[in-house]
Amino acid sequence: MARAAVKAKQAAKPKPRPQGRRRHASGGNPNQQLFFVRMRRRAKPMYFILAFLFAATFAFLGVGSGSSGLNQLFNNLPIFGHNGKPSVSKAQKEVQKNPTSAKALRDLATAYESHGDTAGAISALQQYTDIKTKDVQAYTELAGLEMTNAQDFVTQYEDAYANEQLAAPSQGLLPSSSSPLGKALGTNPIEAAAATQVNANVSDLGQKAQLAYSNAVSAYQRVAALRPNDPNAQFQLAQAAQTAADTSTAVSAYKKYLKLNPNGTTAAQVRALLKQLTKK
Repeated sequence: MARAAVKAKQAAKPKPRPQGRRRHASGGNPNQQLFFVRMRRRAKPMYFILAFLFAATFAFLGVGSGSSGLNQLFNNLPIFGHNGKPSVSKAQKEVQKNPTSAKALRDLATAYESHGDTAGAISALQQYTDIKTKDVQAYTELAGLEMTNAQDFVTQYEDAYANEQLAAPSQGLLPSSSSPLGKALGTNPIEAAAATQVNANVSDLGQKAQLAYSNAVSAYQRVAALRPNDPNAQFQLAQAAQTAADTSTAVSAYKKYLKLNPNGTTAAQVRALLKQLTKK
C-alpha cells in the first residue's frame, strides 16, 4: 500500500517542460510552417498575374484558333536548331520568282554571307549592282568580298605550289634538262606526270586570285567614282590596286588621296610609298 501511495504522488506531480525549441503538435518547426503560409499568401496575387499573362500569350499566339503562332515561337528558339540566319533556299526562291528584283538579290547576298558562302555572295552582289548602279555600300561590300576571295586563292596557291615541289622531289637535284648531262639522265615519268597535274592546279589558282584582285579593284574604282571627294575611297582603291600589282592605278589613287587629305595622319607614309612605287 505504501508503494502504491508513493507512485500516486509521483504521478500527480506536474512533469517538467522539455528544454529547447517548442515542437508543434503536428511535428516540425512551427516558425518554418508559418513562413510558408505567409509566402503562399503573398504569392496569390502573383499567381493571378501569371495566369493572366499566360492566357494573353496564348491568345496572342493564336493557340486553339488554328494558327501556327506557337510553332513560330518554338522555331525561333535556338534550342530547336534555328540559328537565326536568313535562309538561302528561301532567298533563292524569291530570286527565281523575281530575277530582276534588287531586293531579292540583296537578300540572297546577305543570306550567302551569313552562311560563309563568299562566292555565292559575290555572284548575287554583282547582279544586284548591275541594277543598283549607285549603291556605294554594295560596291564596297563587293570589293571586300573579292579581296577576301583573292586572299583565299593565294593561300590555296601557296599550298599547291608546295605540293608541286613535293610531287617531283628529284627534279631539284638533277642538272638542267638543257645540259648534256640532264638530257642523258632524262626525267622520272611518274614524277613528271604528277608534277604536270599539280602545276595545272597551281596555274588555275593563280589566275583565279588575279581575277579576284582585279574585280576588287574594279569595285573600289566604282566607289571612288561615286564619291570623288572621299579620301578613304581613294585610299582603299590604292591599297587594293597595290595588292593586285596594278602599280599605275595604285599611284594614281594615292596621289588623289594626298590631294584630298594632304595633312592626314598617313600622308607622310603615303608620300614615302609613292616614291618607292614610282622608282624606275
